[in-house]
Amino acid sequence: MAIFATGLGAPETPRLHPDGGWLCVEMAPPRNGITFVTMDGGSSRQLAPAGCPNGLCIDRDGIVWVADTVPAALLRVGPDAVVETIAVGGDGGEFLLPNDLCFSSGGLLYMTDSGMTMGDWVLDGAPRPDWQTATFDGKLWEIDLAGLKIRAIDDGLRFANGIAFGPDGYLYVNEMISGDIFRYAVAKGRVTGKRQKFSNILSPDWPGGFRGPDGMAFSRDGRLWCTVYGEGVVAVVSPQGKVVDRIRTAGRAPTNVAFGPDGQNRIYVTEHELGQIETFDVDASAFPLYDGRSR
Repeated sequence: MAIFATGLGAPETPRLHPDGGWLCVEMAPPRNGITFVTMDGGSSRQLAPAGCPNGLCIDRDGIVWVADTVPAALLRVGPDAVVETIAVGGDGGEFLLPNDLCFSSGGLLYMTDSGMTMGDWVLDGAPRPDWQTATFDGKLWEIDLAGLKIRAIDDGLRFANGIAFGPDGYLYVNEMISGDIFRYAVAKGRVTGKRQKFSNILSPDWPGGFRGPDGMAFSRDGRLWCTVYGEGVVAVVSPQGKVVDRIRTAGRAPTNVAFGPDGQNRIYVTEHELGQIETFDVDASAFPLYDGRSR
């Protein structure tokens, strides 16, 4: 393990920028917004401000799409760093806590919504004490940016969080409260099926306290790499849904993971508690993210 970047305020969602360097979000003041980190991790700067951003993805034109939580909205950040609010809801109600997002091979944008406003979720700087039994209405949103058609295609999730397309063509979404990972059948770049349980990644040996799966990414060989907030690990899941490894992070609160450039065989993990990005050499390379272009 090595420390790649430090001094970040509750970082989330590391993503390689097509022009070089990394983007992530900082959820906490004083620099809450979208952050650019140099390729060597030596320096960082704010690219654009936001309220309390959670997830981001980058399209083929270099436009950054951001899931902001305060206020709840889908944001667009253009190459000129101008921030626009694109939507605050769709067919299925208003957004509550937009979380993570990714493009499909068909150019559609999919976004998780945890199902409770940030003000109701975080009390006195920590998850609400009844987090295990609280009522959530987490959703999976499908967003057609071309016509700005937004619809909820699943609901009732208990804190929907990480999201990623796998090499097998399925869309994977995790549920933080239960620890379950679900998958959805996809045809021609659009989700067509109902959720199916794929795995549960919570450790059976746990002394207590809040924990749950957060951001995740796939390697080319079909393994799923998922951060587990609170447990302080990246869980590695086989294509059959079995946890085959748990990589220990320096802090207890890893929030998201991404692979480095092709050939590097390294993962980059944002860590909330210590405000840093950590790197780990692994035996795998990235399954490429889609960029909003229909294939």
